[in-house]
Amino acid sequence: MIEALFLGIIQGLTEFLPISSSAHIRIVGAFMPNANDPGAAFTAITQIGTELAVLLYFRKDIVAIARAWFTRDGSAEARLGTLIIIGTLPIVILGYLGQSYITNNFRSLWIIASTLIIFGLILGFADRIGRREKELSTLSVRDGILYGLAQSLALVPGVSRSGATIALGRFLGYKREAALRYSFLLALPAVFGSGLYELKQAMSDSTVTIYTMSEILLATVTAFVIGYAVIAWLMKFIATKSFTPFVIYRVALGSALLVALATGLISAQ
Repeated sequence: MIEALFLGIIQGLTEFLPISSSAHIRIVGAFMPNANDPGAAFTAITQIGTELAVLLYFRKDIVAIARAWFTRDGSAEARLGTLIIIGTLPIVILGYLGQSYITNNFRSLWIIASTLIIFGLILGFADRIGRREKELSTLSVRDGILYGLAQSLALVPGVSRSGATIALGRFLGYKREAALRYSFLLALPAVFGSGLYELKQAMSDSTVTIYTMSEILLATVTAFVIGYAVIAWLMKFIATKSFTPFVIYRVALGSALLVALATGLISAQ
């Protein structure tokens, strides 16, 4: 229970920051008493908690988008709803086709350390050169598809769903707040879908995750509470600050992880 509570806190703290929650869950697991990887299923299920925080925080936006999409009123919100659906397709398709790699091969700490550094530098570069002129109301079909492809990169732990989509948004010229907001909204269908699927699997097969359902529930509820607070803080922070602190953190963490692996302090698998 203590481990699950701690992992729930980590999930809530890191899900929305562009530093990769799945990488942090994997790294923290390596330093647990039994050095166990909590697993992709545990990560996917606890992400339901953080996405519930998104539903609560952006409830007005979500209701407006859903109402406009169902009534087909031709507004920017209706178009945004369609683009969220289109943008979800790449991660659904790739996630289904590459499920075995996601749950096994991609969870090597060597890969995670590398992606933390590489995509951290990409985020920093995109944020520095990106224009600050586009709002979500101007989102085009092309940009919606590109956002979806960027989100699918998050299937590899260490990339970061928010980091990849924010970097893409900055490359395309969207304001920081707009890129961040769309990152949150775009994640909803994919994360809920994968989380509910993994939850169903875990309930029918106890070997899917090393934690019991009560422990997973505790972690999920904890992630929800912490995640909501992080969203509120991040939306205010990014209004006046850049993503540079997160870039520095990613590079430092990835470098430290490479040193730990090279010296044998922890195992890559």
